[in-house]
Amino acid sequence: MSSPPKLMVVASAGGHWVQLMRLRKAWQGLPVIYLSTEPGLADIVASTARAEGNPPPDFISVTDANLSEKRRLLRQLAEVFLAVLRHRPDVIITTGAAPGYFALRFGKLFGTRTIWIDSMANAEELSKSGQEVGKHADLWLTQWEHLARPGGPHYMGAVL
Repeated sequence: MSSPPKLMVVASAGGHWVQLMRLRKAWQGLPVIYLSTEPGLADIVASTARAEGNPPPDFISVTDANLSEKRRLLRQLAEVFLAVLRHRPDVIITTGAAPGYFALRFGKLFGTRTIWIDSMANAEELSKSGQEVGKHADLWLTQWEHLARPGGPHYMGAVL
């Protein structure tokens, strides 16, 4: 019997994180590594796991950065690369922003299956990260039906 797949779930703090956490029942009972830009989320993840009768999962905090902070973005890139290299997840699921983009791209280098769920906030057009990463994801989703295209992103419903 094979072991269950190891997941890495990735999101920037804030709305991306909230949306990702709304999906957590989908991976309940599986080994999960959480990765985000806010170290304080580790305590929330641990207490939620304990309240559900599970051991606290691994949590990795990386530097928070965006396109206007090039040095911080390079640092984040290196931190995410090392996390993916060290943990070698079987599946990466992300709701985005920069750490999700990096995790998905690095995961593909190691043969990881990947899922990108573009943020609910991007109602008029896909996020910059979503536009760039879609062609690299195994499953590329939008939460807005009118943004779906035959080649992706696909619409399967909204998280919120």
